[in-house]
Amino acid sequence: MLTQYFTASSLDGFIAAEPEDGLAWLITRDVDSAGPQGYDAFIAEVGALAMGATTYQWLRTHHPDEWFYEMPTWVFTHRTFDPPPGDVRFTTDPVPEVHVAMVEAAGGKNVWIVGGGELAGQFHDHGLLDEVWIQYAPLTLGSGAPMLPRRIELEQIALDQNGEFACRRLRVKR
Repeated sequence: MLTQYFTASSLDGFIAAEPEDGLAWLITRDVDSAGPQGYDAFIAEVGALAMGATTYQWLRTHHPDEWFYEMPTWVFTHRTFDPPPGDVRFTTDPVPEVHVAMVEAAGGKNVWIVGGGELAGQFHDHGLLDEVWIQYAPLTLGSGAPMLPRRIELEQIALDQNGEFACRRLRVKR
């Protein structure tokens, strides 16, 4: 069981463009979900999700009648939201406490930190982040939400190309 941060990034290290955490730069790109370091194989190994409030809000705004995940999802937030269909749990509890519940719910599968970078950093701060998977798009954004807003030492496990993306799988150095 691993706790993984799987995300797309601009070359200059941003996961969402301003204003309003836009992802238009991402959803128009050529990528094969069944290709190297693709989403299909990744999600097949995931048993529980962690998500920040901004990511959750983006999903609900852009896909109000859909929920894409069958596995339990914890949304770390101090805001009040209406839940979508599915197993979504809102929490203000500390990351280490929630991680224990997530690992148990994952049933031997991995935990995915969906977004954002600050949440992934909080897992790292508690020694709970194992891997970072980054799909780099061939563009720069100049500003926006940073991929990882703190120093984390990593070692490369794999490097691939998938469509337009340069894909890196990295292990957190302990």
